[in-house]
Amino acid sequence: MNMGKYLKVIVPLAALAIILGFAYPPFHRWAKAHVNYETATDDHPLGCASCHLYLHKSRFLSLFTDARYYSPYNIAVSADGKYLYVVAEEGNALLITDIGMRKVRHEIKVGVRPHSVVLGRDGKTAYVSNQWSDDISVIDLDRFRVTDTLAAGGGPAGLALSADDRYLYVANSYSSDISVIDLKTGQEQKRLSAGNQPSGVKFNPQGTMLFVASRRTLSRPFGDTIRTEITIVDNSTGRIAERKEMKSAYMLENIAFTPSGDFAIVPLVRPKNNVPTIQVERGWMMTEGIGILEQNSPGKTVQLLLDEPNAYYPDPFGIVITPDGKKAFISHAGADCISVVDMEAVRTFLKESTGEMLASCPNNLGLSSRFVLKRIPTGANPKGLALSPDGKYVYVAEHLQDRISIISTDSLALTGTIDLGGPHRVTTKRLGRRLLNNAGHTFQHQYSCYTCHPDAHEDGLVYNMASKDMGRNMTNTQSLRNIGDTPPYKWNGKNQTVYKQDGMRFSTVLTRTQPFSYKELDALVAYIMTGIPNPPNLQYDPNGELTEAQKRGKEIFERTKDSKGNEIPVVNRCVTCHPAPYYTNRKPADVGTLAATDDSIMFDVPHLNNIFASPPYLHDGRAETLEEIWTLYGKTEQHGAVNDLNKIQLNDLVEYLKSLRDPAYEQKHTRTMNASFGHK
Repeated sequence: MNMGKYLKVIVPLAALAIILGFAYPPFHRWAKAHVNYETATDDHPLGCASCHLYLHKSRFLSLFTDARYYSPYNIAVSADGKYLYVVAEEGNALLITDIGMRKVRHEIKVGVRPHSVVLGRDGKTAYVSNQWSDDISVIDLDRFRVTDTLAAGGGPAGLALSADDRYLYVANSYSSDISVIDLKTGQEQKRLSAGNQPSGVKFNPQGTMLFVASRRTLSRPFGDTIRTEITIVDNSTGRIAERKEMKSAYMLENIAFTPSGDFAIVPLVRPKNNVPTIQVERGWMMTEGIGILEQNSPGKTVQLLLDEPNAYYPDPFGIVITPDGKKAFISHAGADCISVVDMEAVRTFLKESTGEMLASCPNNLGLSSRFVLKRIPTGANPKGLALSPDGKYVYVAEHLQDRISIISTDSLALTGTIDLGGPHRVTTKRLGRRLLNNAGHTFQHQYSCYTCHPDAHEDGLVYNMASKDMGRNMTNTQSLRNIGDTPPYKWNGKNQTVYKQDGMRFSTVLTRTQPFSYKELDALVAYIMTGIPNPPNLQYDPNGELTEAQKRGKEIFERTKDSKGNEIPVVNRCVTCHPAPYYTNRKPADVGTLAATDDSIMFDVPHLNNIFASPPYLHDGRAETLEEIWTLYGKTEQHGAVNDLNKIQLNDLVEYLKSLRDPAYEQKHTRTMNASFGHK
C-alpha cells in the first residue's frame, strides 16, 4: 500500500476513534483523572493537544508548534558607527545590520550557539566564539564569509583582542580556562586557568591587563561565604597577574572599565542561599548590583545594590560606560529593563563613605536612589549592550524579542528599534522560555527561574529549601536540561510532572506569590519538557568514540561480578539504577547519603547525561567531584559496589561517567556510523 492509500484509510479511522472516544462517558472520566494527575489540580482545563502536541518532540510537529528565532545575545559596533554586528545565538549566525537603514544586510552562518563577537582594529575581520562548537569563526567582513575556524577550549564565550591584534583571548566557559591564540599562526599558544565558568572579558583602557569575570562560584562547603573569581592576565607576559575574589556574589557575566581606568565594574547577583526560602516573602532572598574594583590605590572592592526596598532588578548581564565616564548602563535580563547609573554620584558616595559604611553597602537596599538615574523598559530579556563610537546611543540585544533597541544616552529614552527579521509570532514554547527568564512572577520580582538555572542548567549552589528550619534539608540545584523524559522531579521525586513542580508548589515554596496562570503554566511546561537540550559533550566524548579508559570504565559500570568473581547483588550494580539512555530508572533509592540534617526520605535516581557539567554532587552538594561520591561519602556498598576498585579503576569509572551525553547525540552518531557502513 502506498502512502496516499495508507493515509486515506488511517486518517478517517483515527478521526472516528477520536469522535467515539469523546462521546464515550468512561473516556471523559479517565481523561479528567489523567489531567488531574498530570497537573496535580482538579480544575486545570488541559486539553489533549496541550500535552500530545506541544510536548511532543517530533520534528514534523515542531514545524507547527515552534519557530526558528535568532535570539540576539551579544553585539558590537563598527568603528564608523554604521554597522551593528549581532550574535544570533539560536540562529547560529552573525547578523550584519545597517544602523541607518535599521535593516539586516547580511547573515553569516557560524558555529553552534555563538556567544560573543569582537572586531579587528582595521574593521575588516570579526571573530565569533561558538560555545557549543568549541571554536572561533574568523569572518572576512569585506566578503561576508567565514574564512577560518580556530580551535579553543570548552565552551568559548567572551573574547578580547590584544592592542596590536596579535593575540585573541578566549574565555572558555565549560573548561574554566583562557585560550591565548596567536592570530598569525592561528594556533593556541597557551591556556591559562581561570575562575569557575569564565564569561566576560575586557582589557583595561591601557591595554595592559585583561580582566576575566566568572559566572559560577569557587568550590566552598555549604555555609561558607561564596566567592567568585575575577582573573587578571598581564598582556605583556601572557600570564596570570592576580586572582581577585568577589565575596557573596556570582553570575559575573560581563565587565567594563571607566574611560580613565580608575574603576572596573561587574554586574553581579548576591544569593542568600544559606537562609531558608521562607525569607523570600521578607525580601532579600536574591539581590542584584554591581561590583566596583578600584584600580588606583588603595584598591578597594565595593558592592552596591541596584535594587530598591520593594523592587528588584534580577539577572544583570551587560554593562557599558559612556566615553565621558558619566553614565553606566546595565541590562537586567530578568526584569526587561536597563538601569542607568550616575557614575559621578557613585564616585562622590565612595569618596565620602567610611570603611564601615562601605562594608554595609552590599546589603543596603536604600542606596540605589542616590545613583540610579532611571530604569528604561526594553523588550523581552535584554542581554548584550554596545555603545555607538560617539557615545550618543546604547544598542540593546533583546534576546527573546529578536530585536535591537536603541536608547539615547542624553535623553535616556528609547529612540527606535531594529527588527532582525525573526518570526513575529510568539509560540507556546517561546512564551515558556520568556517566563523562565523573567522575574515577573516572583515576590517583588526578586529573581527568575534563570537566576538559579542559568542557561536552563543549574547554578552550582546549595539552598535551604525548608519552610522554616535553618540548616535542614539542603538541596543542590538540579539542571533543567533534557528532563522531559525523566520524571518524577525534585530530589525526593515528590512531583510526578513538571506541571506539579512549577504549579502551586512552586508559588508556595519559591515565589511566594500567585501561581502561573494555566496558559502560562502550559507554556512553561512545554518549553521545559521539549526545548532544553544539553550541549554536546565535546570535552569527554566529542565523537561518540570512547577512550580506552572510558571503555574500561563502561565495563565496570555494567559489570555483574566484582574483581574476585563474586556476584554483585542486583541492587548494588551501577547499571540497575542508571540504565541507558538517560541513565536513570526513575525510581526512589536509598544510597546511604542522608545527612543528619535531612528528613528521612529516599532519593529519586538522577539522570547522568552530561553529569561532568553539574558539580557539586549528591542531593546536598556535599561532593565537590565525582570521585568524592565514593572516596568520601560512599564507603558502603549502598551507592554501587565500588569498594573493591583500585584508584586506577575508580578513575576509569569516573572517566566513563564524564563521557555520558544526551541520547540525541548518540542517535546522531549511530545514524552517521550506519550510513558510513552502508546500513539503512
